[in-house]
Amino acid sequence: MVSIVVPVYNAKKYIKDCIDMVCAQTYKDWELILVDDASKDGSADYIEELISSMGKRIRLIRKEKNEGAAAARNTGIDASAGRYIAFLDADDVWKPEKLEKEIAFMEETGAAFAFHSYEFGDENAKPTGKVVKVPRELTFRKALSRTIIFTTTVMFDTEKIDMEIIHMPQVPSEDTATWWRILKSGITAYGLNENLAIYRRPSKSLSSNKLVAIERIWFLYRNIANLSVLESLFYFGGWAVRATLRRLF
Repeated sequence: MVSIVVPVYNAKKYIKDCIDMVCAQTYKDWELILVDDASKDGSADYIEELISSMGKRIRLIRKEKNEGAAAARNTGIDASAGRYIAFLDADDVWKPEKLEKEIAFMEETGAAFAFHSYEFGDENAKPTGKVVKVPRELTFRKALSRTIIFTTTVMFDTEKIDMEIIHMPQVPSEDTATWWRILKSGITAYGLNENLAIYRRPSKSLSSNKLVAIERIWFLYRNIANLSVLESLFYFGGWAVRATLRRLF
């Protein structure tokens, strides 16, 4: 079984589509764990209304206070019962064959940690045509110059990876920090170069996004990867080039 963990915060307008999308997966052995992070828009009540007749395979967990996406995902991980754990953000989109193809890929490669390609979408999840291709294998050192793993594409096999190591820390860019920690432990991530998801990206100030991204990647180099200043500058150069090319092409 696949445990699908979805952090929910003020995501009422996306929730029905999210649940319908999971129900439409061609792979049917799954449970959906929706973790409401103390939403203020009625998300939790709406979820209860939607899932009341859907059985126990869809669960809602209500958190008493807002603690952020990392803590919400960790709550979902702790509540999971499946062999596989997948992450999905409420506003992102999976193609119907996502679970089926990723599990087949993990069985083929023997991967404990897998991810796949995805496409950028606008605020309505309309594809923009910009597809992020992924490498077949990604080690810790290779990952330092490319933040290419998108959380909504990730899947873990808990028979091959310690559950504790996939818990996310409470730091900026907690998802990338988690991937790096896992890779640094010696595990290799395997990339399925097939577009199976859409990353909904609302229009924002590019200059603001760039500054935040630079601050976060530097924090990760120095505090998560524990690199020296010179090492950080080296990998930052590679990251900056790849990030620019990804936006242009």
